[in-house]
Amino acid sequence: MEVLYSSTRDGEKKVTASRAILQGLSEDGGLFVPDHIPTLSATMRELADKSYQETAYEVMKLFLTDFTEEELKGCIARAYDSKFDTEEIAPLVEAEGAYYLELFHGATIAFKDMALSILPHLMITSAKKNHVDNEIVILTATSGDTGKAALAGFAGVEGTKIIVFYPKNGVSPIQEKQMVTQKGDNTFVVGIHGNFDDAQTGVKTLFNDKELAKEMAAQGLQFSSANSINIGRLVPQVVYYVYAYAKLLKEEKIADGEKINVVVPTGNFGNILAAFYAKNMGVPIAKLICASNENKVLYDFFSTGDYDRNREFKLTTSPSMDILISSNLERLIYRIAGNDAEKNAEMMAALSAEGKYSITQEMKEQLADFYGNFADEKETAGRIKSMYEDTGYVLDTHTAVASAVYQKYVDDTKDQTKTVIASTASPFKFTRSVMNAIDPKYDAMGDFELVDELSKIGNVAVPKAIEEIRTASVIHDHVCDKTEMKAVVKQFLGME
Repeated sequence: MEVLYSSTRDGEKKVTASRAILQGLSEDGGLFVPDHIPTLSATMRELADKSYQETAYEVMKLFLTDFTEEELKGCIARAYDSKFDTEEIAPLVEAEGAYYLELFHGATIAFKDMALSILPHLMITSAKKNHVDNEIVILTATSGDTGKAALAGFAGVEGTKIIVFYPKNGVSPIQEKQMVTQKGDNTFVVGIHGNFDDAQTGVKTLFNDKELAKEMAAQGLQFSSANSINIGRLVPQVVYYVYAYAKLLKEEKIADGEKINVVVPTGNFGNILAAFYAKNMGVPIAKLICASNENKVLYDFFSTGDYDRNREFKLTTSPSMDILISSNLERLIYRIAGNDAEKNAEMMAALSAEGKYSITQEMKEQLADFYGNFADEKETAGRIKSMYEDTGYVLDTHTAVASAVYQKYVDDTKDQTKTVIASTASPFKFTRSVMNAIDPKYDAMGDFELVDELSKIGNVAVPKAIEEIRTASVIHDHVCDKTEMKAVVKQFLGME
């Protein structure tokens, strides 16, 4: 059955999957959502014997219905190949009674690779399908990981350019080095004086700038997005939750039909929204546990029904979650508002004007499957230390937030349901924070000394992604004010 996509702010106009992927963001500023969430056509028992690539096809064919089998399988084969350092793409590791779904074995050692390895191929295929001759300009804001994963995915891809904005002092040293050393004539990286929300707001403003779009079209250019607001990012993320359940079933860790809980560390809400979509496709998921750091806007939302970004922005050791405007939450709000685009648009207008909105009691009742909590900096560091000392397994800071929140959930509820925790980044990406948590003595070491020490104490090889940047030269040293983003974009595109 065909799946079409409409905007969360205008439910009338429907577009195909390929059109939604190409556009990234709807003209009215809304996010594209499927007109229905399809049900899995294969049983979990059948999926248990499939590879990651085969599972990806079974899931994605149901959402991307205007892609042919050959097109979709081609995109999947090019995405999930030797770029990943494990054959199974997303291994499950059991530690202290939970299953850690390792989503960091791709080219940039963070979960963003799972979707951004395939997005360039989906986008180029979408352009061909829609007879688009314009060069596609990927414009994205990053809180650390999306930027490098998108750069790695699009670098050298014919018919595309990519521009990434990141908060200059809001990412880890390794994250920054990964971005600013990116090769490729079609890549451009800019640090902004501001935080991630400033970068994200600036990018959304550029997307909605009709005059700029006209100027770009005259030069054969058009914007698209690699942020998690693009449906081409969200759909591939659904895959790994389906895969995780099937793998637990295959390994006889659960019975067929047995429910599991899923814990996701999240700031922008895309990764946990993908788990929600998987649940609605028929994966037996009970609770969706939303883990926040000290920027706990999502925890407060699930506790009260009030979303309020008017608060101090905190820089933490889990920078990819340092977000106060969770863009993907809009897709969930639209759904619990009964797919009412007008109601959703009102709330988003309130968020834009006043920085807050409240949902109705009726909407709140539809969030019963979600549980929100947060871990502060001390709890996050404590979890890294205790997990390492008890098991030898090293968590990154974001996964540690999820693990600490999971402990709180079990303490609160006494629920012993088997649980998958999304492990969203390699500890090598946040070596200083991770090693300091294990023992403060490590703080005297340099960044790459810490890499080698982590490899030694964790008994894991240094990932290729880290070795590559050890001696790489800085290529991108552009920094601008948040008010100068448009001028910088036009300059890179040769429009000034």
